[in-house]
Amino acid sequence: MMSAARDPFYLVKEEIQDSVNKVQAAFGRWEQLLSSHERSNLGKEVVTGCESIEWQVDELDRAIAVAAKDPARFSIDTTELDKRRTWTNSTRIKIYSLRMAVQNWMDKAQAQGQSASRGNTRRELLRMPNDGPGPKPNQAIMHENEDYLTSQSDTQALIMKEQDQELDELSETVERLGGVGLTIHEELAGQDKILEDLGKDMDGTSSRLDFIQRRVAYVIKKAGAKGQIFLIIFLVVLLLILVLLVFYT
Repeated sequence: MMSAARDPFYLVKEEIQDSVNKVQAAFGRWEQLLSSHERSNLGKEVVTGCESIEWQVDELDRAIAVAAKDPARFSIDTTELDKRRTWTNSTRIKIYSLRMAVQNWMDKAQAQGQSASRGNTRRELLRMPNDGPGPKPNQAIMHENEDYLTSQSDTQALIMKEQDQELDELSETVERLGGVGLTIHEELAGQDKILEDLGKDMDGTSSRLDFIQRRVAYVIKKAGAKGQIFLIIFLVVLLLILVLLVFYT
């Protein structure tokens, strides 16, 4: 099995865990804030961080699924696969709970702000004071203002729809990039395996060459001076025969 120091899973896991620790620390500060403005700004950072971590955990799950299809290729067993799935699931649940706690508060705050803003805008456009007395607008002006508010609402809805489409396209692009990253990871793992096998073959070949050299040295030493001369002559003749065979066959 590949050591944890070289396994890409544990390298990515360590980076994700650092991000989780930072998000948890930011969430702790967020809970202690009293100012709605400061809470909103820090809450956006927490939500963005959670979304980034969730995407990274999803990518890890895809890598685990690939490894589970061929454990022997990645030198991994069932116990290790279960251990990795357990970590990604617990991390996803932890980050999801933080994100939803902040997102729910932000949604409520935004809804309250929009409600107050719409009330103020409607009173201003209709020229209706909050409590004090004043002249009432005629029916034609009220209808015109109502039509204007309706058109503005439709325009905002169209803008939000276009933004949703752009976000969907961005999400698809991110998913494609994740697939490319996973493919690169698989290729790197395969190349690492090939290099390991090549290193083993080279070690074996080197050992055999050393053995042959020792045997040749031993034979030359036992043959003596005359034996060495005859051996050299024999090798030269053999070399000439091989050369002639190569050129005339």
